[in-house]
Amino acid sequence: MMSQEQNDLITRTGRQDPCGKLMRMYWQPAALVDELQGPRPVKPVKLLGENLVLFRDAQGRYGLIDRHCAHRGADLAFGRLENGGLRCAFHGWLFDVTGQCLETPAEPKGSTLCQGIRQRSYPVVEKGGILWAYLGEGAPPAFPEIDCFIAPDSHTFAFKGHINCNWLQALEIGIDPAHASFLHRFFEDEDTSAAYGRQFRGASAGTDMPMTKILREYDNPIINVEHTEYGLRLIALREIDAERTHVRVTNQLFPHGFVIPMSTEMTITQWHVPVDDENCYWYAIFTSYSVPVDKNRMREQRLELYALPDYKSRKNRSNDYGFDPREQATATYTGMGADINVHDQWAVESMGAIQDRTSEHLGQSDKAIVQYRRLLRQEIEKVSGGEKPMLFLDDGSARSIQGPATMDGIGPTQGWEIFWMEVDVKRRRGAPWAAPVPAEIADKVRHLSAAE
Repeated sequence: MMSQEQNDLITRTGRQDPCGKLMRMYWQPAALVDELQGPRPVKPVKLLGENLVLFRDAQGRYGLIDRHCAHRGADLAFGRLENGGLRCAFHGWLFDVTGQCLETPAEPKGSTLCQGIRQRSYPVVEKGGILWAYLGEGAPPAFPEIDCFIAPDSHTFAFKGHINCNWLQALEIGIDPAHASFLHRFFEDEDTSAAYGRQFRGASAGTDMPMTKILREYDNPIINVEHTEYGLRLIALREIDAERTHVRVTNQLFPHGFVIPMSTEMTITQWHVPVDDENCYWYAIFTSYSVPVDKNRMREQRLELYALPDYKSRKNRSNDYGFDPREQATATYTGMGADINVHDQWAVESMGAIQDRTSEHLGQSDKAIVQYRRLLRQEIEKVSGGEKPMLFLDDGSARSIQGPATMDGIGPTQGWEIFWMEVDVKRRRGAPWAAPVPAEIADKVRHLSAAE
């Protein structure tokens, strides 16, 4: 258990909150690139509790500025894209992507008022199908050269979804290896050849055994947690018999991301981004190591659940997440359908807008949650003391953060330590976009192979 003060410390992300100051040291997903397509690329954005407007000007430059006009506070989300900027519809004040006021047309001829007017603005870059914003002070960090950022556009697909709760409980479900055996349990397995784009529905690497069968029948994993230069590595082991063990390797990417295997050939890198303290969006980049991603198919699958323009789930608290007691008795553990995003959303939203951690009771299976919270508090303290947090990278160090290695497969009970790394190395070496083998993994494979 923790105190209310400790819970507030790790959940609140306002500009003056210690965790908010930490979050502002990192690039944050602000929107999908797709959201600014079309004839009027202007979108209101709420990020870390700040009300902003995102737009693309005629030159293709992105701007993220305060939503309320510096003149008299009118809403710039209804502004007009004109003359190289965004013009307020109230009095015609014009702002460029840096927030600089370019024109104040109602002022007397020769007025220089606009020269001293600037909206708060934040830099925006496009990466992996997502528009990223830096809300911190000074120069922003470099992006780590992880798989989803170095793969070509043809091999990635980005999407997002809204969750009506605090970012931390939404993140923590993704670094909880034990929950999938229950929350995502299916009583019957499907044809794994039809599992494209659907997490847990495919087969584990090295076998034709469906992941759903493994999770259902082996629900008591041994969980190992390792600290890395990017966050945490989580290894969940489910022993099938004396010769075979299911190995699932996932990663926590500090501060609010994780990397998980979706199939033998695809991973998901996902961030849980605070809208405010009681709402968040998950942003995900799906990365393929073999063939190009079928973006249309992936998008169509997800739009069956998520409604535009706000990417909110059609199954939600208002309709009991589609709960059907007959289905719960015969088909799925939750009775909420086959989409695991609905399961996750129910679990974290049911905790309340901000989970009350003063009354929880953690066990051994929660060791990743415990380790992450310690890491989060440690990095908050560093920022409060004027230090840079982990993964605040310069160009040189950004090149050293690769991978991270992630997989789901069945290997030998004796020797699983090298098995999962060899699977990852083989997958990368076969990637058409030449994803590098992380130096840490290559070194371990050589060392363990020599020892054998």
